Amino acid sequence: MNEVIILKEAAALQIKEMMVANGEEGSYIRVAIKGGGCSGLSYGMGFDQEQGEDDLVFEVHGVKILVEKENVGILRGTVIDYKQSMLGGGFTIENPNAIATCGCGSSFRTATNAGKPEEC
Repeated sequence: MNEVIILKEAAALQIKEMMVANGEEGSYIRVAIKGGGCSGLSYGMGFDQEQGEDDLVFEVHGVKILVEKENVGILRGTVIDYKQSMLGGGFTIENPNAIATCGCGSSFRTATNAGKPEEC
């Protein structure tokens, strides 16, 4: 498994729609890891206009994704999807490197990086 981010087609379509709605056509999507959350690490996703010196760029389904080099090992094999239900929709993140997650699914830790957990 060499892919860092596996972006499902539904997620790519939703990202493209959000780019148009927010005037962000041509932007990158940054997938980031930060300390915090119940389990120690949290995901972040947002638009970015520039690739930084420490970023790697991947293109999946026409979406350009930025990941900081230091986060590649933590994110390798992560699947980002978009699920729609009767109550609305949202992005889902499945990280095969996570050994523990919180109930909401947005906080995690890996075998090699516990981050800095916060009280929930």
